[in-house]
Amino acid sequence: QVQLLESGGGRVQAGGSLRLSCAASMRTYSTTAMGWFRQAPGKEREFVAAISWSTTRYADSVKGRFTISRDNAKDTVYLQMNNLKPEDTAVYYCASDSSVSEVAANYDYWGRGTQVTVSS
Repeated sequence: QVQLLESGGGRVQAGGSLRLSCAASMRTYSTTAMGWFRQAPGKEREFVAAISWSTTRYADSVKGRFTISRDNAKDTVYLQMNNLKPEDTAVYYCASDSSVSEVAANYDYWGRGTQVTVSS
């Protein structure tokens, strides 16, 4: 059974940084694409970033501020978030899929999410 557990959320002021982690329990982690999505109150879940063994992809709204990376030895994917803005406030979810995708429905497994709150 695949389990994904996010951590690292919190409350920061605008311009601050946070690093999210997602620990995965799966036998094929190193060949699995991992994605980060977020959902703000009253809004649909939206793509943030994704990574496979050869590809990274970012939403335009986070390019240049967020960096996705992975440590296959630790079965963990990270999302380094810099220069945070109030509009980044949301619950952040990690998810796994067979390939990089910006479509949430394509992802098979999801974590429970971690709250990120950015104050102005």
